[in-house]
Amino acid sequence: MTIKTTLLSGVALLSFAAAANAATCPAVTVADMQGMTADFPQQFELAEFEGKASCDLVFNQNPAIGELNARIFGNGDLAGVADRLPAEPLVVAPYAKIGSYGGVITGLSKGTESGTSDLLSVRHVNFVRYADDLQTVVPNVARAWAWNDDYTVLTFTLREGHKWSDGAAFTAEDVAFWYNDLILNPDVYESTPGRWLFAGEAVKVEAVDAVTVRMTFPVPTPGILNRFAVDYGQPFQPKHFLSQFMPKYNENAEALAKEHGFENAAAAVDFYYGGSDWKDVPSPLLKDADRAMALGRAVVPTLESHIVVEENAEGRKLVANPYFHQVDTAGNQLPYIPEIVETYVSDKEVQNLKIMNGEVVWKQQAIFLEDFPLLKENEGRGNYNINFAPTFGENVFFSFNRTHKDPVLAEIFGDVRFNRAMSIAMNRGEINEIVYLGQGTPMQGVPAEPKTVSFVSEETLSKDINYDVDGAKALLAEMGLKDMDGDGVVERPDGKPLVIRLVYSSQGVPVKMMELVRDYWTAVGVRVDLKEVTSDEYRASGNNNDLDLTTWKYDGNAGPTISQDVTVFIPPFGDFFNPGTGFGWAEWKATSGAAGTEPPADIKELWSLSEKFIQQEMGSDESNRLGAEITRIHADNMLKIGTVGDIVAPFLHRNDLMNVKPIKAKTYDFYWTYPYRPSQWFLEQ
Repeated sequence: MTIKTTLLSGVALLSFAAAANAATCPAVTVADMQGMTADFPQQFELAEFEGKASCDLVFNQNPAIGELNARIFGNGDLAGVADRLPAEPLVVAPYAKIGSYGGVITGLSKGTESGTSDLLSVRHVNFVRYADDLQTVVPNVARAWAWNDDYTVLTFTLREGHKWSDGAAFTAEDVAFWYNDLILNPDVYESTPGRWLFAGEAVKVEAVDAVTVRMTFPVPTPGILNRFAVDYGQPFQPKHFLSQFMPKYNENAEALAKEHGFENAAAAVDFYYGGSDWKDVPSPLLKDADRAMALGRAVVPTLESHIVVEENAEGRKLVANPYFHQVDTAGNQLPYIPEIVETYVSDKEVQNLKIMNGEVVWKQQAIFLEDFPLLKENEGRGNYNINFAPTFGENVFFSFNRTHKDPVLAEIFGDVRFNRAMSIAMNRGEINEIVYLGQGTPMQGVPAEPKTVSFVSEETLSKDINYDVDGAKALLAEMGLKDMDGDGVVERPDGKPLVIRLVYSSQGVPVKMMELVRDYWTAVGVRVDLKEVTSDEYRASGNNNDLDLTTWKYDGNAGPTISQDVTVFIPPFGDFFNPGTGFGWAEWKATSGAAGTEPPADIKELWSLSEKFIQQEMGSDESNRLGAEITRIHADNMLKIGTVGDIVAPFLHRNDLMNVKPIKAKTYDFYWTYPYRPSQWFLEQ
């Protein structure tokens, strides 16, 4: 998976004489490459394109860009498009044809930070991305990268003249600022996020010059490039804007913050940054629009294709970034579609109605298979097309809280016999037919996507998945969990009925599956109280260790993800957005045993095994050996009970959306739509 280096195009070999006699550039598309080949799939660096086509690319802009820019609060008047683009823009070959400007991408989310990946990935950028083959890493914000021999030093080359959405220069200093002044800043993060520490140590991030970033890791990290291709985090923040609130850079930072009603300068940084690289944290416009306006900048400047200009409890609106770094092969600055309107709809029935009424241009997240027949039947009515995409890693799991605040439940949940009983009590065949229309495969939960790694055995995937009510009851009885009063519910060791509260969010799991599992477990004597909550409520409770069990999708555990982030391998076996269990174990580790719950010996091994795993090249013999051992510990302890994998998931788009390629795989791992280059989508007028 890891790509060792990229070569800057052989620009030095180009003939300046040929360039001087250049003709009009060919409007190359993926459908008609006109005999040209690219160093990377479906895109060119400017010098590469002009050299191979013997032409000079002339740049064009959206005729409405001035009006759109006027909606970006704090932006000044625009220079010409050639002056707004980098000296080395990325040249994108559209799929089918050169697009036209105009229109709005309309989409639905459940709320801020809830179901927003659909539209977030439409505008997303990072140093690199995966091409739509989901195998090849290609340039994006960075135009090149290179490793040293032992994978401890990664150097990125940025684009000369690249600008933030407010027109300020984007340089290597913005990358160094992100890590050194935000990630490592105790005023921003009380403790440095573990995902940005390696063997417990920080990275050395340096701005060598304006376009060169050097990252020196304390240990080999061959998979980290994948993080910059698939991850929600963007490793750059606008130093020119955020540093005004930092005493390190501005001696008047505290006074400036208090002038605008903040407790201190750190609170002003949090107001804009949100303490997260996730781009859909509530914007200043949602927090306090008046204060944001008084500060002269509604939201933090971005490098994405679109920037938020309005946000309230009903949704958000975005307009095209006038400084976006991509053009098509005819020289038109992207994106073609200059506006995004995202509406928050929490009710599934309302969502389906809006889709069937033709109000939605693009929808991929939170459409469940149970809705597919209805949506398929109404394609003509809504003028859209709905299809299936295979998923990598999606397998709804149930993970019982081994470090529950109730010591009796902690003891029950920590007994592998209980977890085995709950696993075989589930009728996965019925779940597959009812929830997934027979499209999936019953399988156990594992912390790595079986199709993208080679260390997960069929034996592990089939462990304790056969439906066996009597066997489940026998395992519970073996533990001493029996129905002593004949009410159909087994009693705990303290005599109380064994009642489990199953809290879930329909963003992460199908409602029908929750109802089925409730009935399966009730049938073997475990009473289940079912409660649906918003994803925000679910995450808050999960991260506070207040849930009896967590349930979500094993999502994002394909090779590229676990090669650079082993969060799912170690307690608490998840992150903020997909909380796991074992928070007491994680606290024990973080405090060196001073607090929390000491884990069993094999759970302790996961930390050292995972640290070694991340230092290996993905797919190597040692990587596979370590991965197999980690998977064995997870399976033996049944840390996450799986249901059905190999499923397909619906996605849809309105028929007037052009340059759309069928999704090869629906997976958060490759950041949803990001590999399919939405900046070259256009709406047929």
